[in-house]
Amino acid sequence: MYQAHTLENGLRVYLIPVPVFQSVSIGIFVRVGSRYERPAEAGVSHFIEHMLFKGTTRRPSARIIAETIEGVGGVSNAYTSQEATVYYAKVAAAQASTALDVLGDLVRHPLFDPAEFEKERYVIGEELNMIYDSPDSWANVLLDQVLWPNHPLGHNIVGTAESLTTLSRDALTAYFGAGYHPQNALVAIGGAFDPDKILAEVTALLGDWQPGDVPPFEPAAPPQTQARWHVEDRPIEQGHLCLALPGLSRRDPDRYALSVLNAVLGEGMSSRLFLNIREEKGLAYAVDSSLNLLQDTGSLAIYAGVDPDRAPEALQAILDELDRLRTEPVPPAELHKVKEYLKGRLVLGLEDSFSRAAWVAYQALFLEDIKSPEEVLQAYNAVTAEDVLAVAQKILSPNAYNLAVVGPFGEGEVLGRLLGDAEFVTL
Repeated sequence: MYQAHTLENGLRVYLIPVPVFQSVSIGIFVRVGSRYERPAEAGVSHFIEHMLFKGTTRRPSARIIAETIEGVGGVSNAYTSQEATVYYAKVAAAQASTALDVLGDLVRHPLFDPAEFEKERYVIGEELNMIYDSPDSWANVLLDQVLWPNHPLGHNIVGTAESLTTLSRDALTAYFGAGYHPQNALVAIGGAFDPDKILAEVTALLGDWQPGDVPPFEPAAPPQTQARWHVEDRPIEQGHLCLALPGLSRRDPDRYALSVLNAVLGEGMSSRLFLNIREEKGLAYAVDSSLNLLQDTGSLAIYAGVDPDRAPEALQAILDELDRLRTEPVPPAELHKVKEYLKGRLVLGLEDSFSRAAWVAYQALFLEDIKSPEEVLQAYNAVTAEDVLAVAQKILSPNAYNLAVVGPFGEGEVLGRLLGDAEFVTL
């Protein structure tokens, strides 16, 4: 499925040749994200992601960087999460060397120009404003704060208005130096390429990257013992409900059963939340659930956009579905349907050169071994109704509910009371 190589400086390189593709995708995956940040530097991982595209010693402007990739018909971008920052480019197979050269230049030789730094401070501030002005997105930001209070996992990945104002260029470059090095990053390349040629190019570009120490992160807090909720009152037309529970880590053996549970609950238009809350009761246009698996914890999150007057009814319907999962085994026909759904989505998701690279890269970055798609398909096949019921009873505890709401709800006590003995959280 892949070739693994380690350069003399410790940098790991994963090659995933797929000769039938017409493209090559190259990703540099760095194990830094918002959970590695102190409160005063919240958003610094994301800020660095922006700055690397603002100029390097060889390509001193954002325009030159963009034109180098777009000039060969390719695309390049980056993203920051709680635990990783990823830089990637996808190009026609014949242009693989160009994409690799640009990405290697970004992570090795950024200028961090002071004028660009100040300009980008305001650009990211506008990004933060955009998130705030999208109440569904903002509800998810609040949800992380409720779920992981006073912890880096609860920070907004973009940062806060205060942290953006006070962050210095020196602090940013120090954080970059501590996290961007061979021991904390890897390169993954998927698609149509000559493995020997591209490995030689990676070695020439990154073989002299200086080693460093892996940054620590604050462990997740112990499991909560009381439900929590927060309401942000806004005069808008729709209410946005986000309900989450602490989930499982990437390594937990029950993660496949949890994936099945999540698909039963809220993935797709045949999930229970969609059929019950949208199709049967007409309570929401958008309703779904999702998983976030992290190194030592995770979350199961549910979102619904609802008529504010019917928000209590919608929340109660969600709670009823969670209770049903906790008390009733999934029927055989539904279990079969959901497992086929997950297997099909996995296979379809790998029909792309970047998804092939990311499949290997994320496992290599965070896990002890790399499973093939076939092994994961077999793991889904092995999940039983008893496994799903057991994981539901393990994590779907009413004491672990976390609710974040944005909308015209005043103080929102009617929603908070539906969670039972729950604590209101001031953010």
